[in-house]
Amino acid sequence: MVYSRKQFLQNSAILLAAAMCSSAFTSKKNMPLLAFSTLGCPDWSFQQIVNFAAEHGFSGLEIRGIKRQMDLTLCDEFSSPEKIRATLSLMAEKNLKFINLGASAKMHFHEGSEREKNLEEAKSFIDLAQKINCPFVRVFPDKFPKEREREATIRTVAENLLILGQYAKSRNVTVLLETHGDFSGSEDILKVLKIAKHPNVGLVWDIANMWTITKEAPLEVYKKLKKHIHHTHIKDAKLIGDKLQYTLLGQGDVPMFEAIDILSNDGYKGYYSFEWEKLWHPEIAEPEIAISHYAKAMKEHFSN
Repeated sequence: MVYSRKQFLQNSAILLAAAMCSSAFTSKKNMPLLAFSTLGCPDWSFQQIVNFAAEHGFSGLEIRGIKRQMDLTLCDEFSSPEKIRATLSLMAEKNLKFINLGASAKMHFHEGSEREKNLEEAKSFIDLAQKINCPFVRVFPDKFPKEREREATIRTVAENLLILGQYAKSRNVTVLLETHGDFSGSEDILKVLKIAKHPNVGLVWDIANMWTITKEAPLEVYKKLKKHIHHTHIKDAKLIGDKLQYTLLGQGDVPMFEAIDILSNDGYKGYYSFEWEKLWHPEIAEPEIAISHYAKAMKEHFSN
């Protein structure tokens, strides 16, 4: 078959376009799912949050307070069915998803009003998560009370998680325990999750929370906990004496990219969610600096 110059140019253009599309697809395919927690921007309006997320290539939002209101059920954006519809419409417009709601509920209380209060808070967040199509609600383990045996507290945390997992099941939500507080060692977390075996119970792997306390190698932690990990918190820090100083990603001592590569290379499909603790540490960098740096650092890392 003899091709005319015009046909040759047309076919060349088609092949070039296909190659470019393939390259773009591959690049997009290899990019991680990025989110950030609103803990990092405590004074931004919800409109500011979604605008910034969309402009910097994020696809998910983790809600941990809006305008310093930590009880999300009291936030204006979720205060009525009409407000929820408007909020979801804005999220869709910006191609964003809610990926986790950060409750403050603590699971170590074994009886009394404190236990009931924390369980009720978690349940209210689960109800909200169902309404806004959010898959996860985070809770804390959180303490080993001095007056109780360690194993008894582990059982209590697990039992409370099972209550919440059962509650979440019919609402298509999964309750995630964060590696946090006294429960920063992989063995304690693993004991809890072995008891709290439920399809709607899982784990948020906060790598820095664990490493800065236990110095456990990320690979060893991952081997133990990988089947439970649904979500991650990403942040970096330096240890200055016995004090923790948060840094921009890649500028601290935490082997964060090592952990990220372990997840990625093993086929982790969840979000890498930046948790910049600006609300608790007002002295650290402003959110527009830290959150944009995070997106840039992650994209550079995954493009290499």
